Amino acid sequence: MPRDTAPLTSRVARLNARYRHHSATSVVEHALGDADTGQVALVSSFGAESVVLLHMVAMVDRATPVLFVETGMLFPETLTYQREVAEHLELSDLRIIRAAPVRLAAHDPEGQLHRSDPDACCALRKTEPLERALAGFDAWITGRKRFQSGTRADLSFFEEEDETGRIKVNPLAHWAPQDVADYMVNNRLPRHPLVARGYPSIGCAPCTTPVAEGEDPRAGRWRGTDKDECGIHFVDGKMVRGPLRAAS
Repeated sequence: MPRDTAPLTSRVARLNARYRHHSATSVVEHALGDADTGQVALVSSFGAESVVLLHMVAMVDRATPVLFVETGMLFPETLTYQREVAEHLELSDLRIIRAAPVRLAAHDPEGQLHRSDPDACCALRKTEPLERALAGFDAWITGRKRFQSGTRADLSFFEEEDETGRIKVNPLAHWAPQDVADYMVNNRLPRHPLVARGYPSIGCAPCTTPVAEGEDPRAGRWRGTDKDECGIHFVDGKMVRGPLRAAS
């Protein structure tokens, strides 16, 4: 659906006011049909909790574009799970997104950039390809939740991306971990095989480790660093994409 041409801030404010007290499933349904959101895609990592949003979207419209960023460093289990879930939910517009080979050759020819500069690696393998894939969309649905990190504590259903002019839709913003678990059980959704092996949050294999009992669920992501987002930084509460630095 073509979006309203009102300023981004106004559209986001209207959306948050309109759906403030709605459920996650209702936010998904309306986001896919509201003129204030326009053309919408779901961005999914096919990680530990991704199947929840994939299922919600599939129940509304299986032809919704689903963007999956294949970084080239994902766990084999994630790639298998992606294929199985897409088939199970009958997703008809799954788009596999990868970094441009020329960019990989120029900035990470040995595939070791994640060791020296994980921010630059995320920018190269995830953020840049995703930006290209999202170029034709007005909004995108994410699985971000308030409980996942301090930077997400004030997350709303709808937020603006100043630098892109797009809207981020966060239907699960207010969900707690138990809400996610209950939805998966109630809808008999397949689980990512790595969850049972101690991976409650799953990213690229080199930068994801198991999480011990009592640890924060995202403690295994970029362990030992102060990084907790895939190439996205927060400055004065606003999202700012970090520049890609050349590999040393």
